[in-house]
Amino acid sequence: MGAYLLLAVAIAGEVTATISLKLSEGFSKPIPSVIVVLGYGLAFAMLAQVLKAGLPIGVAYAIWAAAGVALVALIGAVFLNEGFNWTMGAGLVLVMAGVVLLEVGRAH
Repeated sequence: MGAYLLLAVAIAGEVTATISLKLSEGFSKPIPSVIVVLGYGLAFAMLAQVLKAGLPIGVAYAIWAAAGVALVALIGAVFLNEGFNWTMGAGLVLVMAGVVLLEVGRAH
């Protein structure tokens, strides 16, 4: 599996775990609580494989973290009735721009 595909799986695991953390209501609901543990376990295991495959840690972590932040914020706004405004959207754009700059800088 390619490094970026592994990274996508790591991101999916992290986002699933984070959303489940909210749904677990302080670990009082068993099914979301189990998903939290499994999701974070998958996320870190896949992130380890990404690093083993040769993607630099700064780039891998930046993509992982930024994509996770963006997806969780959007899922929270759309499905969990959490707020989202233009300022937050601008912040997400800036985070993603920073990741793009890290990737571009790696190419030089």
